[in-house]
Amino acid sequence: MPGIKVKDNESFDEAYRRFKKQCDRNLIVTEARARRYFEPMTEIRKKQKISARKKMLKKLYMLRRYESRL
Repeated sequence: MPGIKVKDNESFDEAYRRFKKQCDRNLIVTEARARRYFEPMTEIRKKQKISARKKMLKKLYMLRRYESRL
């Protein structure tokens, strides 16, 4: 769970900004949205399959891009 210590001469806006950054880094909001509704296992597998395909295509794209420079 993210938490920050407010410095002596720090305004509320600055502290809030630091807190939001920390929440984004820990993916708290993303996870909360994902857990908002029940997701059947088929949907989870479908999303995993799509993300695996995207990851593979990105890797292939980067490899081809690297090879073209040689």
